[in-house]
Amino acid sequence: MSATVLILLVGIAGGIAVGLQAPLASMMGVRIGSMESIFFIHLSGAVAAAGFLALEGGGNLSHWREVPWYALIAGVFGLAVIGAMNWTIPRIGIAPSILLILTGQLAVSLLLDHHGWLGVAARPVTLLRAAGILLVFAGTWLTLR
Repeated sequence: MSATVLILLVGIAGGIAVGLQAPLASMMGVRIGSMESIFFIHLSGAVAAAGFLALEGGGNLSHWREVPWYALIAGVFGLAVIGAMNWTIPRIGIAPSILLILTGQLAVSLLLDHHGWLGVAARPVTLLRAAGILLVFAGTWLTLR
């Protein structure tokens, strides 16, 4: 299997995971509350990650001190993601909610890429890339109407 095919498959698998997580998180959020939903989602994720780490003998977990402090709080952003899904899905549906989250992801990703912030390789915004993002924004707008 070529590296490109593997990258595509992993990316698609991640998208499928988000597509499934969104309605499940919303279901929990409606029934038990948003923060409670966020708690169970992160708890189950932590348990699953701990299981995988146990199978790998801890992996590189002992090197956590080498990571910048601000990277260690990345999980906090998960609160915003799950909270946004919990709040938007019952109001506008799954597809528009995920598109709004994706639109936010693309906007900040473009900014991070352009400036090379947070350790990513700098990739300046070109006219073609900007046009692609604008098409996604337009598609999101059309989906919300």
